[in-house]
Amino acid sequence: MATLTTNDIRTRFLEYYKNRGHEVVPSSAIIPENDPTTLFTGSGMQPMLQYLLGAPYPSGSSRVVDSQKCFRAMDIEEVGDNRHTTFFEMLGNWSFGDYWKKEQLKWIFEFLTTELGLDPNKLYVTVFIGDEKNGLTKDDDSVAIWQELFKEKNIEAKAIEIGSEENGAKIGMSDGRIFYYEAKKNWWSRAGVPDAMPIGEPGGPDSEIFYDFGTTHDPKFGEKCHPNCDCGRFLEIANSVFMAFKKVGDGKFENLPKRNVDFGGGLERISAALNDNPDMFKIDIFAKIIAVIEEESGKKYMGENMAPMRVVADHLRGAAFMIKEGVIPANKLQGYALRRLIRRSVVKMYQLSGTTDSSELFIKIISEYIKFFKDLYFDELADTKKISTVLVDEVKKFGRSLDKGIKEIENINPKDISPKFAFDLYQTYGFPVEITQEILAEKGIKLDLAKVQDEKSKHQSASRTASAGEFKGGLGGTSEKDIWYHTLTHLLHKALRDVLGNHVHQAGSNITPERLRFDFTHTEALTSDEIEQVERIVNSKKDEALTVSFINMSLDDALASGALAFFTEKYGDVVTVYSIGDFSKEICGGPHVANTSKIKGVFKIVSEKSSGAGVRRIKAVVE
Repeated sequence: MATLTTNDIRTRFLEYYKNRGHEVVPSSAIIPENDPTTLFTGSGMQPMLQYLLGAPYPSGSSRVVDSQKCFRAMDIEEVGDNRHTTFFEMLGNWSFGDYWKKEQLKWIFEFLTTELGLDPNKLYVTVFIGDEKNGLTKDDDSVAIWQELFKEKNIEAKAIEIGSEENGAKIGMSDGRIFYYEAKKNWWSRAGVPDAMPIGEPGGPDSEIFYDFGTTHDPKFGEKCHPNCDCGRFLEIANSVFMAFKKVGDGKFENLPKRNVDFGGGLERISAALNDNPDMFKIDIFAKIIAVIEEESGKKYMGENMAPMRVVADHLRGAAFMIKEGVIPANKLQGYALRRLIRRSVVKMYQLSGTTDSSELFIKIISEYIKFFKDLYFDELADTKKISTVLVDEVKKFGRSLDKGIKEIENINPKDISPKFAFDLYQTYGFPVEITQEILAEKGIKLDLAKVQDEKSKHQSASRTASAGEFKGGLGGTSEKDIWYHTLTHLLHKALRDVLGNHVHQAGSNITPERLRFDFTHTEALTSDEIEQVERIVNSKKDEALTVSFINMSLDDALASGALAFFTEKYGDVVTVYSIGDFSKEICGGPHVANTSKIKGVFKIVSEKSSGAGVRRIKAVVE
């Protein structure tokens, strides 16, 4: 198999598309600029979205190519298996109203098989089966192109109609090479499947390429599986999205005036395919890191040692890139994600070597990563010092808590371990509940996080005033009108997002018994029609007598659940999430009514004006 390094793959990809008229553009930051709606850049498409939606590219190019740094906090619990990482690079090429399916599929197939040397016999592809309800036809065009491309390699490309994953489990491979799947697998839009798309939303079918590792690497790699089987035999390495349609009504789509191509290919996944090994941590980026961990821990990369070694290797790479961009460990937002990466790494090294101070090892690992990426993303001298300083400080700080927490866990009778014990560790030592959960899991003890959150709620109730069925959030002396208006800010926030778009986010608020003031991100003045729509939604939801409930959870879990956050606020490790029926979900400290029927009167916006660059301010009352 080819001996190309991961850096070679990236370089060849950029050069390949440059030679086909693409402008090579630099990676955007993993901390999005001027976008409070998301913590991280999670895909190669994210920085390109405005151009895919019609805005002209700044340089005027209609063809661009890059390798985008990405981070996905939602995958943190998955890291430890053979393929999940939090940080990764996404190779991408785009056509803004330029070339189409024939060029895109030919080029990516040629790049993978001729330029990189992947065996075409190990490649399988998927296409969109169509959606009769929405008038969207099967992507037979892509099938015809794929069949011709495989024919040039003397490979018969039989097309199989799979449809759903459930059907795939029944049908299996059936000697197929091209597989039709439903919209859930082979359709792209920001909202998901066609039925979920709002009017005016663009979308289109996609065609994915999978690499087949065969059935010999793992006993669970079945003969009867199919490309979208989750057994691990197949690895998706490339996806070409053909954005061709716009939704114009329920069940109605029309062609976009300009068709766009959006391609994404996982750099590390392509490297694993070239390595012909389903363990992504055997590729060159990670191989030296794993060797360093083996040497430090005295353990081999095998059996039960593999998962913690993978966590350390992945998490410290992500941590290095975050610190490079100015993130420091904290109890909120990106800082919380960074803190969690570092602390999980400390715990995994404790499991491997018994030490709670892995500072020296982490510096070695960070240094190796900086050397690997120094010509692309890092200044070796300056960044090694900066990143090491932040790491060492956090490791030593957490090491003291880890020592105390582990002693408590080791000294307690397993029968006495309870959700209250886990919460007391957090309350007394600042010992994160998710870390307690992981340590207990190693001992075969399952911790019910929901019950830990209940313990947190009980603890908070001592400082939360409850009267007349209202959640006071610990704010003594709060008036009834204060509580009404605070609850209404949640309804207003969601109504503004429904009317104006998901870019809207809370930028400040002020409550008095006479009115509410709400600042939010938006660049233009609201029209009278938009103001009326917002008022109508708020009053409608208020009058639906929606139940207001709350639950305590980790900040990371709260954000992952879709809860909105006030992005200038500081949050602790555990936050309270308030839900108003199924309409609104936000991180908040109160106060709130228990049911929206408690709010008397009609909600009315009395003024709407600018409050600074990109921020608008609403004042509203109930009359």
